[in-house]
Amino acid sequence: MESTAFNISEEEKTDISGVFPTTRPGALEAEVVRFQNNKEKWIAFIGLIDGRPYEIFTGLLDDEDGIAIPRWVNNGTIIKGREADGSSRYDFQYKNTRGYKTTIEGLSQKFNPEYWNYAKLISGTLRYGMPIDKVVELINSLQLEGNINTWKNGVARALKRYIPGCEEESEE
Repeated sequence: MESTAFNISEEEKTDISGVFPTTRPGALEAEVVRFQNNKEKWIAFIGLIDGRPYEIFTGLLDDEDGIAIPRWVNNGTIIKGREADGSSRYDFQYKNTRGYKTTIEGLSQKFNPEYWNYAKLISGTLRYGMPIDKVVELINSLQLEGNINTWKNGVARALKRYIPGCEEESEE
């Protein structure tokens, strides 16, 4: 008896493999999502390709550690650069009220390294075409303790807004 559980049509193969480019563009459109969990303020920068999440950077909103961003900023650009040692660096850039570019440098260094590592894994699932609803299910299934669990809930909430027909409100 032949199983059809793993048979994928040619159309589905194209949809899965053709989701995103294999090399990250130097700059991506981005949305800023603010949310609150357990009275803590969090922020997510979600890099998009064709309106679909490609990567996510997120952590506590901390004005003293360099994430001072006006509340009216809801979008901008995530720019990938290289440090002198060859490591990647990600900056967020937006236009201020006068039309000048304002850059927050080193997103990758602004957040707790544990959150950064989980975000890299989540970004990997997004880049390789896992459907957003499945990414959210995966995040919700993580068994984490402490503050990282609060982070997990916020990331799931931030990504839910990209599931068609699922309107998730952020808490500001």
